[in-house]
Amino acid sequence: EHRGPDDGRLHLDGAVKVGFRRLAIIDLDAAANQPMFADDGQTWIVFNGEIYGFIALRRELERLGHTFRTHSDTEVLLHAYLQWGDEFIEHVDGMFAIALWDARDRKLRLYRDRPGIKPLYYFYDGQRFAFASELKAIEALVDAKDLLVDETALYDFLGYRYVPAPKTLYRNCFKLPPAHYLVYDPATGVATEPARYWSIPVPSEPLDISADAAAEQLRALLDESVRDQMISDVPLGFFLSGGVDSSTVVASAAGLDADISTFSIGFDSDEKSETPYAREVAELFGTRHHQRMLTQAAAVDLLPSLKNWFDEPFADESALPTFLVSQVAKENVTVVLTGDGGDEVFGGYRTYPRFQRYSRLPSLPAGFEHFAYRLRKPFARRSAISRITRVLEFAFSDGPRLWGRIMHGLPTAAKADYRERLGIPADYDDWWHFRQHWREELPVRTRLQLVDFNTFMPGMVLTKVDRTSMAVSLEARVPFLSRRIIEFSFSLPEPVRYHDGELKGILKHAYKDLLPAHILHRRKKGFGIPRHYLKGLDGGKSVQEHLLQSLFLSQ
Repeated sequence: EHRGPDDGRLHLDGAVKVGFRRLAIIDLDAAANQPMFADDGQTWIVFNGEIYGFIALRRELERLGHTFRTHSDTEVLLHAYLQWGDEFIEHVDGMFAIALWDARDRKLRLYRDRPGIKPLYYFYDGQRFAFASELKAIEALVDAKDLLVDETALYDFLGYRYVPAPKTLYRNCFKLPPAHYLVYDPATGVATEPARYWSIPVPSEPLDISADAAAEQLRALLDESVRDQMISDVPLGFFLSGGVDSSTVVASAAGLDADISTFSIGFDSDEKSETPYAREVAELFGTRHHQRMLTQAAAVDLLPSLKNWFDEPFADESALPTFLVSQVAKENVTVVLTGDGGDEVFGGYRTYPRFQRYSRLPSLPAGFEHFAYRLRKPFARRSAISRITRVLEFAFSDGPRLWGRIMHGLPTAAKADYRERLGIPADYDDWWHFRQHWREELPVRTRLQLVDFNTFMPGMVLTKVDRTSMAVSLEARVPFLSRRIIEFSFSLPEPVRYHDGELKGILKHAYKDLLPAHILHRRKKGFGIPRHYLKGLDGGKSVQEHLLQSLFLSQ
């Protein structure tokens, strides 16, 4: 119900039974409720999310002879499918999890948006099929004896800090990966393997464009995306951390609408809290600003909520302040726009130059990692010996193994006890998820951006924002992840994307006349919590170890 408090309906006739909870955003009339049926009364759609530019798409469909009963983007989606069949997805951009029952061929189709903003889970045992927006709904539907824990998913969590798609906590439950679709035939019980319908085109010859021209085009694209995503029949606001990404989104919105609400979160630590910067940006653009503080005690108290929000192991501590800022926003609005995706699309992470530095050194066999781990194990985590051996592990790793360490994954040696306890095969590839998207032929920063876009962003960043915002029935939209912005940024040559050799250089260049230099160029912090907030958990174990043991293995 938290994902849709405004209406709930069941359709239990036919081969596929479906229920839907609605968070009403566009066209609040009951006629826009779901499931929504086509004129034949048999074909239907359920859809979570938002379609960008749906008004223009509606006009195109009207020119083709379609008539509409509502003003909703759901009906536009349904008519787009009726017009173009499976090719409709090429005409659509947005954040979405879609289920379509086509009465003509009596098959169910599932689609997930390109970046992976909206979640879509499914259960399939070779015959029976179920789908939902969250794993807890499948747990409620499927008999517990049919939900067997996937030990490799628990093991993967220690490396990635989330359970990577298509895996979930259970062996026969799956995440539909971003930019994928599948088809289920209830007559035969056959579900197709998920198939990719889109991937980021990285041209072999990047655009021949100057930084000034690229900056101008980027501002126009972001203005268009923000304008599209500000369409709402309910109150709307913005998350504002005071960092580059959220500040540029607010700057763009301020040029479109004078009445803006912004929301921020602070901490009882001046070193980590960004509230002064958020207030400065809010004052610059005259927003109605709201902020709240997350204390250390409140953070520790909230930690067990991670299991209820995510239903499976998840170790991003910034979920705690994101939940709190969502609560603050929900007291005032029903929709927020965020700055998420900017780091992956424009290259904002300091992990990229860090990888470059270490990858220049010669690599050593994986056995060195085990030796270094055994050497430091008796010493405190922050002792000189531990620090030196950890640096050596990084320095002599390469490729996905190095990237896994830089992304705070536990090294293989540190997971030996878990490997034995969970029955993980000796030849298991700890970094398979990164390896899936590793393209050695690309320039290193573009390569790492693509890996992040396909792994960390949907698995960690977007999952965090969706679950914590929807836990309080708040819709979070992400303007940087429109298809046109994604494809534009990845079409740029690296020297333009990283203008002046800076992370997110082209984004900073585009907004240098709208935002103060110290906002654009200060070190990134985001909504991450101060390190000392969770210090000392279980005698200094990593957060993922603490969560795995206290919330999952103990039960």
